[in-house]
Amino acid sequence: MNRNARIFGFLVLALAFWTGCSSQPAADAKKAVALDKIQGKAQVLIEQGGAMDAALNAGGSSVYIWEGTRRYRLFLKAPYEFTHGDEYVVEGLNAQKVIDEIGDPDQGKNGYPLLSSCEQVVRKVWGGLAMDVLDLHAQALRTRVNRYPARAVFLVTKIQPLKAEGTASAAKKDDAAAKDKSIPEITVPADKQKAQLIESAPAQPAPLWEPGGGKVSCQVLIGTDGKIAELQTGKQLCEYVDWSRYKYQPPLKAGKPAKVSTEVEVTFEARK
Repeated sequence: MNRNARIFGFLVLALAFWTGCSSQPAADAKKAVALDKIQGKAQVLIEQGGAMDAALNAGGSSVYIWEGTRRYRLFLKAPYEFTHGDEYVVEGLNAQKVIDEIGDPDQGKNGYPLLSSCEQVVRKVWGGLAMDVLDLHAQALRTRVNRYPARAVFLVTKIQPLKAEGTASAAKKDDAAAKDKSIPEITVPADKQKAQLIESAPAQPAPLWEPGGGKVSCQVLIGTDGKIAELQTGKQLCEYVDWSRYKYQPPLKAGKPAKVSTEVEVTFEARK
């Protein structure tokens, strides 16, 4: 009798254990994923980046979305026909942001990003994938992020083209663009331009992919409003900077508005 009771008790505990384990993924699957949203002009390119890079395109051309000075590389689950120069609202996940939120106990010392983190990102945004498809997407994401860690990869869930503007509005934009082209651009040494700096970002922690940190000199273009209008370098640490936090005295040439090409030194504190 005691032996039967012990066996029955063991079976009850085992059933409770397995029920608990199997219910956890279901509960996790029901959690809503907080999606990011970006809006900007599409840049459509035909790249020769190999099979892994082509995997981001879902059989189409490589597509970027420019949001201010920030450029997002779209990772498409299904093909979509973009028009170069048109504006779109895109929902999905910024892969690098999620990867950094997941964290890395080795602080990037054993490579960035971890494949396990890439798998989590893909699973979060595109649930229900077959294991072989999940593995392929995770590998493609890891390869791209490892090559260009500061160039955000955006896993897409929804695309919304913005409505075409009216003739009058489009003409006004064309006039503004023509006026912008006529504004003179001057080159100013970094030390001289630094005196015109009003606001800037403080020294920031080094990213996981460059844990040693240090200083980097970045070539930028300052617009007539004193804000960074364009990043003129491909250095990854420069692309990692939040340039929206920089503000200068509006540049002038002979008393008239001008653009300034200059260098800005940015400091990254080493990760501990």
